[in-house]
Amino acid sequence: MAPPDLPLFERDREQAVLSAVIGELRSGRPALVTVTGEPGLGQNELLRWAAGQARARGVHVLAARATSAEHELRYGVVAQLLAPEDRDIATRLFVAPQRPGGLPGLNHLLTACHDRPTLLVVQDVQWLDPASLRWLEALARRLPRAPLALLTSTTGTAIDRPEWSVGTPLTGLASTIELALPPLTTSGVSAAVRTVCGVPGDTDFTDALAQATRGVPAVVHEVLLRFTRTGCAPRVEHVEHLRALTAEVVGDHAAQALSELRDPVAVDVLRALAVCGDLLDFPLVCTLAGLHPVPEARLRATLMASGLLTPRDGSPPGHDAVVRARILEEMPAADRADLYARAARLAQRVAVADQGIAELLLRARPVGAPWAVATLRRGFAAALRSGRRDRATAYLARALDEPLRSEERARVELQLASVQMVTAPTAAERRLHGLIRSTGTGTGLRSQAVDLCLLGGDTRAARLAQPTGPGTLGDPAPCDADVPAPRRGSGTGSPPGRRARAVAGDATAPRGGNTSDPSHRDGSDEHPERTTTADNDATVSERDELATVGDRHELIALLRVARFLRHEETCPGVPPAPALPEHSHSPAVAGVRAWEHAMAGVHLEASRRLARAAFAPDPGGRPPLVTPRLFACRALFLTDDGDEAEAHLATLLNEAHRQRAAIAIAHVLAVRADLHLRHGRPDAAARDLAAAEAELPPARLHPLFVPYWASLNLVADLQNGRPDRAREIAARPVPSLSEECATSAYLLFARGVLARSEDDPQRARAYFRACGRWLLHYGCVNPAVLPWRSLAAEAAHALGDDAEALRLTREEVRLAARWGTRSALGRAELGLAVVIRENRTEHFRAAVATLSESPARTDYTRAVLELASAESAEAERRTALALTSRRASTAGGVAPGPLPGFSQALPAPAGVPPGRGAAPHPRPPAGWPALSPAEHETALLAASGLANREIATTLSVTTRAVELRLSGVYRKLRIRGREELRALRYGPEGG
Repeated sequence: MAPPDLPLFERDREQAVLSAVIGELRSGRPALVTVTGEPGLGQNELLRWAAGQARARGVHVLAARATSAEHELRYGVVAQLLAPEDRDIATRLFVAPQRPGGLPGLNHLLTACHDRPTLLVVQDVQWLDPASLRWLEALARRLPRAPLALLTSTTGTAIDRPEWSVGTPLTGLASTIELALPPLTTSGVSAAVRTVCGVPGDTDFTDALAQATRGVPAVVHEVLLRFTRTGCAPRVEHVEHLRALTAEVVGDHAAQALSELRDPVAVDVLRALAVCGDLLDFPLVCTLAGLHPVPEARLRATLMASGLLTPRDGSPPGHDAVVRARILEEMPAADRADLYARAARLAQRVAVADQGIAELLLRARPVGAPWAVATLRRGFAAALRSGRRDRATAYLARALDEPLRSEERARVELQLASVQMVTAPTAAERRLHGLIRSTGTGTGLRSQAVDLCLLGGDTRAARLAQPTGPGTLGDPAPCDADVPAPRRGSGTGSPPGRRARAVAGDATAPRGGNTSDPSHRDGSDEHPERTTTADNDATVSERDELATVGDRHELIALLRVARFLRHEETCPGVPPAPALPEHSHSPAVAGVRAWEHAMAGVHLEASRRLARAAFAPDPGGRPPLVTPRLFACRALFLTDDGDEAEAHLATLLNEAHRQRAAIAIAHVLAVRADLHLRHGRPDAAARDLAAAEAELPPARLHPLFVPYWASLNLVADLQNGRPDRAREIAARPVPSLSEECATSAYLLFARGVLARSEDDPQRARAYFRACGRWLLHYGCVNPAVLPWRSLAAEAAHALGDDAEALRLTREEVRLAARWGTRSALGRAELGLAVVIRENRTEHFRAAVATLSESPARTDYTRAVLELASAESAEAERRTALALTSRRASTAGGVAPGPLPGFSQALPAPAGVPPGRGAAPHPRPPAGWPALSPAEHETALLAASGLANREIATTLSVTTRAVELRLSGVYRKLRIRGREELRALRYGPEGG
């Protein structure tokens, strides 16, 4: 109900109609006026205003109000109307027996109306008791014979309104008017703000108020009253406070209306509607509420009259969220959970969408049915697809309340933790630690839990999985054989030889599982008819032991990864990580071993083979792990198999997307960004890094990975021509834990690269040295990981320390040659050529020849430019010598020869050793001296086979600038395109 002092905003039309009715009533013309609308729109306030206007004009006014509490009180409204005329009428109406067809007091009222016009005002006729309804209908039929007007208000619909309010023959010649009140417009809400608050409100404030209150005057007025009591001005900065007050007011109105609803059947239906009104239609909601004799139409009308429901486009009534919450708060918790459970069962039977049923199950008690868990897991997947991670985790957490088998429960826990690693990492770690410690966890699930912990930066989990006792991960004995000893007390079982091959994956057994070779048979295979139950039990035992060994091998591999990420063996009480088993068919072991070979810079082919083996299916059918395969991809970077690594990363990314594992997606994208940077694709790296941060925001990133991600972003920004952003990243402080992990070396290296680009060799050398110390601390000596030695040598060379520069570059050349990849060796040769004084041009040629066969395009481009610069300087010296010789020999009549230097200015083709394949003294083409330095540089890169985009990246210019420069080169050299430019590098004889 609207407060009595609510101003009648935007009710001018209705007031004019009522004034006209009162004026005609004084002239003896009867009328029936019904004011309708949702609760709170001001119907009763308008009736009170009309009553006041009628009294002011001398019209006799009789008023009454129907309530739900008096719905069963006979003649309750009639007694209120006639009490001013007859004080004893109430006693006679309530106590005297009802006579058939009796209408007490009606004739007396009609007689009195002939002497004075009378206005009857009845509020909320939707709650009329049956006797009063008949009495008023009889009055309506007699209106044409008396100067009397009946003014009523209602919040109901036409199905439950009295017949006189819809213009039926009952009313005869009396005027029948219906006034439907609309909500306030934005202008009306703005006027209310100005009236209540005393000052105009901001446009955004007014719009927010109109939207939150739906323009209901009663709610608008009360919200504004509470808002002004807080002392706030109606400004946009207080919109959130306004919305909170609106929710509070709407909830209070709902609680009051609910307390006035006396019909228990209507209350049950109202609660059922609050639970599932958006999922089920009204008849099904009534079925959920239980069997009752009340017709559906009557129930609908009663609920509409209560004001707790509003019609929506002709569909079944619905609730506001606040009203729903208030309705359900009135229920006991156990009854509410039971109602949700029954609603979920009904929704499942009528095939409601999975997410709708999952929403019901969230608040329901456990239903104990298999479909509940399946529905919640499907709802989890759908929520993740729509980006609602919090809702997805809620679905899976609710699924754990249902009765589940131990293995299924572990899988749900693992799936839940994979999402919580992004939304609630601490809760995810606790959940995963419980899985790791559990002895009943199924095959491979402990390894998956540790794998997920490592992706989240938790290195302790790998040690939690380390069992105690002999023959375990903590056993100092070698793990090479990994053959479990026969169990004591076993009376039957496989012979030791067969068991050893079955458990350890005998290295001498055929890879394809072929057992036709007699050398791989034992006596039991020769007589299959002698197979007994004990033999079957032995086979099951072998499978269990094979699974146990598979678990051990994977956990050892993950423990080695944890050791690399965070070197904790120097801490007291932390045992050293065991060595990887030499003979294992575990893909996880292969991936980690490939990375360890690459870190040590030895066994190139073995590292390549092991990295590929990391992507093979597990012989025991165990699910693949993410972390070992990521390290295998990084090993493939270092073996110059980047294209193969990129294909594997694409597979990993698709797999992570299918599993909706955001943390795995982020790490795969980060590693792929690393690959793009190594291959000279900084724009692709920037895109992958942005996508990774969308999956795993930097605020959620574990400190162990902060340096690695920061280094990738820094280098990508630097290569993309954004030095300001690179400097900002370099200046950001990192968590203290980040300084204890191996990835700190990457950030130190990136800061050194930034200092080098800023021409600060002192700071660059300090960063590169620190990077080297950190890498050596973790056992990384391979220059293919980070070429810190050559860059530190260049900084030392710039500072005049040639001895240190030569020592570092020669050490890198030696280590790169031991590793054996073209990228590492070419970078080392390039570094040596930069700092050495003797035969620099030959060293540059060697670096260009080596890098031309590697995927390191950025290093190759730099080598080409350095070679061109060195050869240009050498050509100038030769030209000076030639001019001196020419002047000395002019008197002898020696004719001058062709100008040297053009063939030296263009590098030899890829793969051609220096000094071969070119004419000894080629003639430069016409127009070559006319090229500008920028055109000369661009022509060198184009002749080397670089695309326009790669040239633009190398020279830090736009692609359009490259196109314009090449057009000038073609015009000045009088050639038609890139092919003729490439031909010039071989000289005019095509050598």
